[in-house]
Amino acid sequence: MKNLKYIRFLYAILLLLVVILAGCGTDGAKMASGASAKDKTIRIGYQKGNTINILKESGILEKKLTDEGYKVEWREFVHGGSLLEGLFTGNIDFGHAADGPGIFAQAGNKPLVYVGADLPNPKGVGILVHKDSGIQSVKDLNGKKIGALKGGNHHYLAILAVKDAGLSVDDVEWVYFKDAAQSRTAFETKKIDALATYDPFFAGTEIDLDTVNLTEGKDYGYPNRTFYYANVDFNKKHPEIVDVILEALNESDKWANENKPEVVKLLSEELGIDSNIIERATNRRQYAVDRINEDIIKAQQKQADVYYEIGLIPNEIDVSKVMPIKK
Repeated sequence: MKNLKYIRFLYAILLLLVVILAGCGTDGAKMASGASAKDKTIRIGYQKGNTINILKESGILEKKLTDEGYKVEWREFVHGGSLLEGLFTGNIDFGHAADGPGIFAQAGNKPLVYVGADLPNPKGVGILVHKDSGIQSVKDLNGKKIGALKGGNHHYLAILAVKDAGLSVDDVEWVYFKDAAQSRTAFETKKIDALATYDPFFAGTEIDLDTVNLTEGKDYGYPNRTFYYANVDFNKKHPEIVDVILEALNESDKWANENKPEVVKLLSEELGIDSNIIERATNRRQYAVDRINEDIIKAQQKQADVYYEIGLIPNEIDVSKVMPIKK
């Protein structure tokens, strides 16, 4: 009897172990399934009012990636700097930002890689003065106050324009603001003499105020591109997915070029900005994706060199190290 009780006890223990192990196996399967689901989610960072925003609304990327078993997660950022931080920390896999943030990131030894670019948009930036200011050319800005967001595309344009006029960057007084709304207010109340700005805020100031664009019709050799960046590890592991995203962007860009009234409506509602302003900004640009090439690298290197020369970045950088040309 004692032996029988002992055998029954052992059997009960074994049965309990089987149940526990089965449960662990189920949990393990769930964990594996969860990890797989995470790996199959592509996280895209975007800012309101730009090309990825248009892609998001088009549904083109989801259609392409669903066929490959992936799903897309969209994450909004307020500006390029915070979006790139999302890439560095692995919170997103792909996103877009202007040229300046990429330069600052590389100078700060942040891990990033450029994977593509928008078409040039040189008309999307400019230097505005009030029509009654008496300022008729960039040369007249000698000793005047120019408002800008430090290191922005419009700031770079203003630097090139000042130099082209035979002035040095120290011949003008740079007044830096934290955002475009703040700089617009300072210009409107004439606390600054000139405003370096960018679309759609550039277009809005042109429409709302009586201004002169000092850089209109000038060629300073500045393309003014938005860049596409990827998380370094993601780009190494999934170059084919990066290609799919860029192809989807190019498709939505083609749609945008052919349907600008719809783009104006979309971006106007998204940004809460009058459609006349968005229409002006949209009509002076063309949408498409460029792959990284020698000309793009050369222009970005020139900008990085200027930023180092005037002390915006602490050290010289070689942008080609993070701008690979895909064979």
